Amino acid sequence: MKESITFVGMDAHKKAINVAMLLPGTRSPIEWEVPNEPAAVRRLVRKLRREAPGEIRCCYEAGPVGYTLQRQVMSDKSAGVICEVIAPSLIPVKPGVRVKTDRRDARKLADLFRAGLLTEVHPPTEAEESVRDLCRCREDAKEDQMSARHRLSKMLLRRGLVYGLGKKAWTQGHRQWLRGLAFDHEADQAVFEDYLLAVEHLDERILTLDAKLLAMSQKDPYREPVAWLRCFRGIDTVTAMTLICELHDFRRFQSPRELMSYLGLTPSEHTSSDKRRLGAITKTGNSHARRVLVEASHHYRHKPGVGKALRQRRQGQPARVIALADKAQQRLSRRYRRLTERGKPVNKATVAVARELVGFVWATLHGYEKVTT
Repeated sequence: MKESITFVGMDAHKKAINVAMLLPGTRSPIEWEVPNEPAAVRRLVRKLRREAPGEIRCCYEAGPVGYTLQRQVMSDKSAGVICEVIAPSLIPVKPGVRVKTDRRDARKLADLFRAGLLTEVHPPTEAEESVRDLCRCREDAKEDQMSARHRLSKMLLRRGLVYGLGKKAWTQGHRQWLRGLAFDHEADQAVFEDYLLAVEHLDERILTLDAKLLAMSQKDPYREPVAWLRCFRGIDTVTAMTLICELHDFRRFQSPRELMSYLGLTPSEHTSSDKRRLGAITKTGNSHARRVLVEASHHYRHKPGVGKALRQRRQGQPARVIALADKAQQRLSRRYRRLTERGKPVNKATVAVARELVGFVWATLHGYEKVTT
């Protein structure tokens, strides 16, 4: 079958795309360069269709150009050109190779693609990608908020101003204390007001993004799966939306172990002969989904229970989902307690709980077809 397929490797950058085309039965690729522009990509597709017989399969590495190039190549269905986005971290590397150029990268992609040694990234639709970017925008705003708060608090620390010992910062009382501060020097007052304004601006940004995420979560295809995930302790709207948007098609994971491995929550391993060594988690795959799962797992350090907020989130939800959420509470709280009693560090126990929480999330959403429509 492969003898009749033309394989094309593309090394895509902001300004240009290096192309290497391997025609059926040939070992040396045909190479050229095109601008990374929609019109040039359309001309590229026509050239491939004109010069290559039979099926044409293209690929390029996932990177800053995103999925736009893939959509441009496959926009003309009649052309019959297939384009795949490849996971860069899973591309085989020869340790002895010390020369790297764009032409060589395109040629390497074509050779490995023909050999079947590349791993495709599952592409989201444009609608899924837009909502995913909304979740990531909110995550970026939270990081900016943390940085702005640190700048303000450290500026005050340098001036010997510390909020009451043992009291929590960024509460209403803390904010009233901040607004009541005044400085003798004009420059200090200007710096303080600027830092405080940055914090308040980011607070408003996050509130606005939270409102948009909440509105999006109440629309199809997100309404039902988000409501199901909110039945779990530690998972509310933002966490549920992040998981659904980052993973976007649970049907591609045939088992919980596949999803755990994809999220990088499984232990690394080095086994040789009769020696087996397990190390830290691999941290491969989607870091955004892994982060929110670990954050949610911190809630299972407490004893099982259903508070007022969780009870409200569960109203009107399927009994099957509530039963899974209750089972998760019992199992994960017990798991956390046993690990810490055996002397395991808190962080390791939390990650172990997150790995098992993935199984419950998979059981809840696996096969839910509306998420991908």
